[in-house]
Amino acid sequence: MYIIIIGCGRVGSQLALMLAREKHDIVVIDKDPNAFKNLGASFNGVKLYGYGYDEEVLQKAGIERCDAFAAVTDLDNANIMACEVASKLYKVPRVVARVYNPESVSTFKNLGWSMYLAQTW
Repeated sequence: MYIIIIGCGRVGSQLALMLAREKHDIVVIDKDPNAFKNLGASFNGVKLYGYGYDEEVLQKAGIERCDAFAAVTDLDNANIMACEVASKLYKVPRVVARVYNPESVSTFKNLGWSMYLAQTW
């Protein structure tokens, strides 16, 4: 599968490394170039600097051929925006988002996206 991951913090980097070990094609996008250090030297995927809702960055990432998209930044609004662009504009079939704020859950459900709840309430 061709998978784009937005966010290269703890969750994003571990997800990218796990999926890369399973032989998926992985692109990781982060607004902080230092975040890519979390991937280590063995990561063989693509690293792109930028925002996960920026269409130009997403096109460089190959969003047109994307099978799955995961927005796992620490910002619910950025995750919502990135997922909306991926699902609505590019028709990515599998969209998953990380959620921190319980009030954001209804937004994700209304838009029909899968969620990863970052904490229990």
